Amino acid sequence: MSASHDAAHADHGGAGLKLYFAVFAALLVGTWLTVWVAGHDFGVWNTPIALAIACTKAALVLLYFMHVRWSSRVVWMAAAIGFVFLAILLAFTVSDYATREWLEIYSAPLKGR
Repeated sequence: MSASHDAAHADHGGAGLKLYFAVFAALLVGTWLTVWVAGHDFGVWNTPIALAIACTKAALVLLYFMHVRWSSRVVWMAAAIGFVFLAILLAFTVSDYATREWLEIYSAPLKGR
């Protein structure tokens, strides 16, 4: 390995096996929590709870397994832009679903629920 490769990985400091196993354990707990939440009825909170768990697990993978935590500001910006676009897509999806009753073609089947 080259000296620059060693220097690039030397600043990770705490990125040992302990950290990776701790993050892996957190992901396993998150997966168990996802399954547990799916088996319970929280009413309108089912989707927000599931999305919060999924975003937390995605953030752990992004920060530790994809090494964004130790990356430059440009990589942080690219990751943040990805989350911004995810938020935009979710906003469009929610706005579409929330306004379906405005169209006559959808209002009759939805009123029967």
